Amino acid sequence: MGENIGAAARSMLNFGLSDLRLVNPRDGWPNERAITLSSGAFDIIEPKVFDTLSDAIADLHFTFATTARSRDMVKPEFTPQSAAIEGKARISQNQNIGIIFGAERSGLLNDEISQAQAIISIPTNPDFSSLNLGQSVLLLAYEWMKEHEVNTPLDMGDSFPAAQSEVHSFICRLENDLEERKFFRSEDLRATMKRNIQNIFTRADISEQELRTLHGVLSALRGNKKH
Repeated sequence: MGENIGAAARSMLNFGLSDLRLVNPRDGWPNERAITLSSGAFDIIEPKVFDTLSDAIADLHFTFATTARSRDMVKPEFTPQSAAIEGKARISQNQNIGIIFGAERSGLLNDEISQAQAIISIPTNPDFSSLNLGQSVLLLAYEWMKEHEVNTPLDMGDSFPAAQSEVHSFICRLENDLEERKFFRSEDLRATMKRNIQNIFTRADISEQELRTLHGVLSALRGNKKH
């Protein structure tokens, strides 16, 4: 909804955030209701609009998906506070970080959550856990601003985390190879199996060097190596 986009932008700017990316907004963009609800936030924030989530996060190295439940996916799970600590540590390593929000009514789809490296779950009353999208953005933006101390970053050695576009390209290559070898034999399980494969590599928070090694593995298995 345009109103939710406006409320989200207002919450972001309240706490110093300005990189807003919209994925196929339901009411189109620009949107008058969003502008009205933003209280002038769009004088500063210039949203970027994308057709797909994978396009929107292509240049990011680590993303958090916001969801009320893990959806039976094995991923690191953070609270808003611990996500802010983790994110700041990664930013200190010059990584690009993103937080993904879904539509208010349905939230994020499983295929969308599978593209993220980790999950953020906001602790709420289990008997009434419904949060407005703008409220969710406000909570996370507040924790982000509050976490101003530099934390000890994850030591990646000499290799930088791979951008999501590079991870996505590798997963597509792997899926194509598996298709050729008739790995996906059950049409009923095809989507779930592909989602599981994607989860394996997004959860790994894979580095550029590791990704190059995996590409080499696929090339060797295909017989593309001379030796």
